[in-house]
Amino acid sequence: MSKSLVRAVALLDCFLEKPEMTINELTEMANMPKTTVFRLASSLVESGLLVKHRKTSHDVTYKMSLKMVTYGKHVSEQLQLNKISLPYMKKLNEKLDELVYINILEGDEAVYVETVDSSKPLRLIVKVGARSPLYAGSAPKLLLSSKTDAEINEYLDRVKLERFTENTLLNDYDIKVEIDKIRRNGYSISYSEHFQDTVGLSYPIYDDESNIIAAIGVSFPIIDHTKEYEEYVRLNLEDTARKIWSELGYRGYV
Repeated sequence: MSKSLVRAVALLDCFLEKPEMTINELTEMANMPKTTVFRLASSLVESGLLVKHRKTSHDVTYKMSLKMVTYGKHVSEQLQLNKISLPYMKKLNEKLDELVYINILEGDEAVYVETVDSSKPLRLIVKVGARSPLYAGSAPKLLLSSKTDAEINEYLDRVKLERFTENTLLNDYDIKVEIDKIRRNGYSISYSEHFQDTVGLSYPIYDDESNIIAAIGVSFPIIDHTKEYEEYVRLNLEDTARKIWSELGYRGYV
């Protein structure tokens, strides 16, 4: 890890003991050279993590910005999401014996933050922390659909579309058509787009402000696929998603 990054985090830790400080106070508390503290504090101000207050030319103090509140809220929501969702995920897994998972949006990727595995001999196994591109797979596509059209265009302009299977969507037009379909239906489905020989279905998870904060999905082997089983999985997944919505305070479906 970068030494500068470690020192910057150590500098931020100082504000847990005292909310507002001068460079001299920071230097003493952090036990770093004054030039280093000044350089790091200036970078943290530029990045929006610290706020600089200049009362006079000789009276300058620093304190954490409200951006930290946003980070804290995000972490708190993630902990709440996992705590609320996991019991419902386990119940759905017990009923279907299929992989159940939750993905969140992080940058240009979907990240698996919770999984409950199937016990079937032939099954998909995905570890917590695994990442997927937003154009391949049911949950990633659903998270992509939560972005504005302008954000989606920007994403497609900068991402390099990579083939994972013969069903991976590899042009902007097909991806946008799929996004429109997801928005109309309220859920997402994929047939072996990211992982070979699997079917995935995903529903959004909304918070109390009607924001999509995650996607909950089920994946099963394509050899088990029939339209009847697909609909059975979808209905049970929708029911699970609605229960999670309710606990998170979302009322848009009522």
